[in-house]
Amino acid sequence: MNYLTQKKISVVIPCYNEQENISVMYERLTKILDQVTPSREIIYVDNASADASEEEYRKLCDKDSSVSVILMARNSGNSDMSYSAGTEYASGDAVVWLDGDIQDPPELIPEFIKKWMEGYEVIYGIRSKRKVGFLLGWAYNMFYKLFNRYSYVRMPLYAGDFCLIDRKVADALNRFPERDRFMRGLRAWVGFRQTGIEYVRDERMRGETTQSLGRYISAAKKGIVSFSYAPLTLISNIALVAMTLSIIAIIVYPLLAIFYPAPPGFLTLLVVMLFMGSVQFFVLAILGEYLGRVFEEVKQRPQYIIREIINNHHV
Repeated sequence: MNYLTQKKISVVIPCYNEQENISVMYERLTKILDQVTPSREIIYVDNASADASEEEYRKLCDKDSSVSVILMARNSGNSDMSYSAGTEYASGDAVVWLDGDIQDPPELIPEFIKKWMEGYEVIYGIRSKRKVGFLLGWAYNMFYKLFNRYSYVRMPLYAGDFCLIDRKVADALNRFPERDRFMRGLRAWVGFRQTGIEYVRDERMRGETTQSLGRYISAAKKGIVSFSYAPLTLISNIALVAMTLSIIAIIVYPLLAIFYPAPPGFLTLLVVMLFMGSVQFFVLAILGEYLGRVFEEVKQRPQYIIREIINNHHV
């Protein structure tokens, strides 16, 4: 039964090489949306897929005029730009973010909507359990804990991209000029009334994942560098400790030389040089991360480039 007769729901679905999941997602999603609202739009954002996804999109668009597809001209390397593009295009009173691999259940959307009708403006899914390997699961947990410990913005533990945001929140996110975006961090930063709903994240049933450990590490670095000064503070702390040890060594070493014969010194010198060299490279790596983010922002390149929009409702 439709209980949002005056409200429109937009669903943004980033996809990359998801041809096996496109129609399955559509069937599950429309079955749920038909129960809650007669007014909807489904927005697939394709991140320059190399498979036959475009053919599947065109079939759906011919079948259902409420489906739109944003075809990117190039692959941005992550889903954050896809969420950005879809959110800018979306015209609904609320916007749902939902990954195209169907690991996040569309059946949770009515629960999001109920919380939205209670007055919450951001409702995010909390992954109480995810069906992944031990090592990857441990890495996820460590990232969320480190992010919340060292970031100046609080991000809910185990909250992924899957969420519903109010129109006001979508408009606020659309005003961000940033190029290198960490969307779930920005979602937490904008504020508003937020709450979470727990769910179990499923395994991928069709197709192969395009994610890798390297991509996860890159996303983690982006999140921490974008919302934390802790790495820069760490450099100051390292410099302070190194300076303190140096002063102690300058005082203690000559005194020891008075009472004990001077050691040959080669091994000591080698260890000190290797240690200081490692510290310097570590410091340069941290500075390089921040400098790289600044470099991307000052170039002022477009956040994304759209090749085509199928079923463009905004013309």
